[in-house]
Amino acid sequence: MTMVSRELRQIVRVDAAFDKSPERIQAIVDSAPWVAVYFSDGWSGYKDVVYPGKYTQNFHNKKDTFTVEGVNADLRCCIPILARRSRCFARKLEMLYAVVALFAEAYNAFGEAKYRWRASHECGELPFGLVDFL
Repeated sequence: MTMVSRELRQIVRVDAAFDKSPERIQAIVDSAPWVAVYFSDGWSGYKDVVYPGKYTQNFHNKKDTFTVEGVNADLRCCIPILARRSRCFARKLEMLYAVVALFAEAYNAFGEAKYRWRASHECGELPFGLVDFL
């Protein structure tokens, strides 16, 4: 599970578990920095979570969740364990959490560098990529 900041497109919190219980999601929300508005998709497990700010559950489209969907796609692309369970699997849940947490750290460093570079350059392709931060 991931919690993502839409502004900087950074991973705020991650968790690896065999379940997606409302209690586990509540712990992620409680430990994350406060924001004014929270968004999720239409999964029913989110309705039992108490959010400190405004909460919007989007059932019909991805307009409010496209950032987290993109980050999750990046995770599946870069971490084989998350892409194909039939060929790659974590033998221990702790190992999966460690891999995802390490990826989140590199992903956030890449996002910060990209944000700073774009703020100081008019246009053009980035001179670095996510792989440089892994």
